[in-house]
Amino acid sequence: MNHSAQLGDEKIGTLLWKFSLPAMVGMIVNALYNIIDSIFVGNGVGEVGLTAVTIAFPIMTILMAFGMLIGVGATALISIRLGEKRIDDAERILGNALSLVFLITVLLTPVVLYFLDPILIVIGASENVLPYAHDFTQIILIGNIFMFLSFGLNNLIRAEGNPRLAMFTMLISAGLNTILNPLFIFIFHWGIRGSAYATVLSQFVAAVWVMSYFFGKQSLLKFRRKNFSLNKSIVWGIFSIGLSPFLMQIAASVISLLSNVALLTYGGDLAVAAMGIITRVTMLILMPIFGIQQGVQPIIGYNYGAKNYGRVIEALKKAILAATLVSTGGFLIVQLFDTHIMRIFNGNQELIQFGSQGLRIYLALLPIIGFQIVSANYFQAVGKAKYAILFSTSRQVIILIPLLIILPHFLGVTGIWVASPIADFFASLITGVYLWRELGKLTKMHQPIC
Repeated sequence: MNHSAQLGDEKIGTLLWKFSLPAMVGMIVNALYNIIDSIFVGNGVGEVGLTAVTIAFPIMTILMAFGMLIGVGATALISIRLGEKRIDDAERILGNALSLVFLITVLLTPVVLYFLDPILIVIGASENVLPYAHDFTQIILIGNIFMFLSFGLNNLIRAEGNPRLAMFTMLISAGLNTILNPLFIFIFHWGIRGSAYATVLSQFVAAVWVMSYFFGKQSLLKFRRKNFSLNKSIVWGIFSIGLSPFLMQIAASVISLLSNVALLTYGGDLAVAAMGIITRVTMLILMPIFGIQQGVQPIIGYNYGAKNYGRVIEALKKAILAATLVSTGGFLIVQLFDTHIMRIFNGNQELIQFGSQGLRIYLALLPIIGFQIVSANYFQAVGKAKYAILFSTSRQVIILIPLLIILPHFLGVTGIWVASPIADFFASLITGVYLWRELGKLTKMHQPIC
């Protein structure tokens, strides 16, 4: 069945709901199981476990960056090719994406494993935390091929017009992880290793699910042996578009590193643990927005390829509105229930007080983040790689990293908290100016269909 045809015909509002809701559900569940992991680790291993997982987070972020480099880049290209009715070209992109996943895994994993302890020490692991961080990260690295396959290639299911199946991939992974985590930690007493084993095993099952889809009868696009040979122009196209989210994830890793070092310097292991909780709460709020972003991307890409510019504009505006409503709702929840949120993770009163203050400040300008994320994603969806890189990295690289280096020297831990809303404001301003110009161009190009 050709699921992609609906992208050019169905009402935008209905289509956005149909594509975004499964992505939102999947992303929320994905964030929830990360939070539940932290709750299990915090209560089953203790504060040292929370700190260890927080220290390991930059490495996991880098792994996800490579998954996004391939998955997001290939997704945008496939959406555009489907809009142009070039099915064979879309299948070549799919085959090249799979080959790149295996190639990057073989090149990346041994290097990180060899230098694991020095890397963990550099990113803030204290002598007390290092053994826990090592055990957790080592297992995640050994099984990262399953993360690449499940996370990276799952986007391609959505690209060909099957968002519900893409949602089930994340539900399978999240549901299994939520079951296995308490089993391995509390019943088998495997400690922090148990949490890592649960993550890898759940990603393995999700990877099998994704691969079976493209080798089966249900998919429009198929894995074909002839398409596994890497093509220079296809690889360059995937990397040029995927470079934007890749750099954004790398920047997130650098931010985690800088934050952990500053937090360790000015607040000790307790401050790092607090940031770990704040990061997970932030992820939970942002996941629905990323779901909207993922849902609208194939709609924009397909219609841009088909030159239906009026539908592109409509989809973008409705996605921005939806994302803004979500981010505003998240802001109200954080400001009203900050202490209650922190208490879920750990009962340490000092950690609760310290973290709740940081949470309120860190997400002070959350209502404008939805606009910035969806707007930056538009340029990625239409294949304008240079603009996508600029807007996706403006917050984290151009603005936030310098703030994290400078502000803690004057404000201590508070400097880390306030850096985030400052970066949110200026990144949204820059993105808004360019998006206004882009919408003007699209409006001129749009010819109403009589």
